[in-house]
Amino acid sequence: MLDSLTPSERLAFVLHDMFAVPFQEIGRILGKSADACKMIASRARRKVRAADRSAGPGREHHEAVEAFRAAALGGDFEALLRVLDPNVKLTVDTPDGVVVTLGATAVAAGARMFSGQAARHRPVLVDGVPGHMSWRPDGTPLSVIAFTVAAGRITGIRIVVDPAKLASIRLSAPA
Repeated sequence: MLDSLTPSERLAFVLHDMFAVPFQEIGRILGKSADACKMIASRARRKVRAADRSAGPGREHHEAVEAFRAAALGGDFEALLRVLDPNVKLTVDTPDGVVVTLGATAVAAGARMFSGQAARHRPVLVDGVPGHMSWRPDGTPLSVIAFTVAAGRITGIRIVVDPAKLASIRLSAPA
């Protein structure tokens, strides 16, 4: 993010916002007035906020996750292959350890096997990116799934099915 700032913006932003250096001092360093440094720092903040917003998951990410969910629940192997990157990596955190599956065909075959198994599920944010949480009919958590998406295709899937880890997640089953 800081690389997108000019040297003056970077200096004013970092010195003032991170180290509380007064604009008067920053002005002496840059050879500008305190007011000019305030404007430079303000412009830098706007750029940083804009970059931060654009880095988050967008519509493309949500669409890929929804396409995967619909294809998996419907058991649609071809649709799964269309939404998965050929080199997708699936990581499943189980009570016995981590299991990794590589490649779209293997991941799609596994996803199809579980179609319809989650009695209840809902979209959630997992570390700020779209995912899903599912519950068994008795209300106990079944899984949490997070997705990594690039260029409209899913490149990574992280699933937690370890009951001990699921118990520490503070989400409740949908009503």
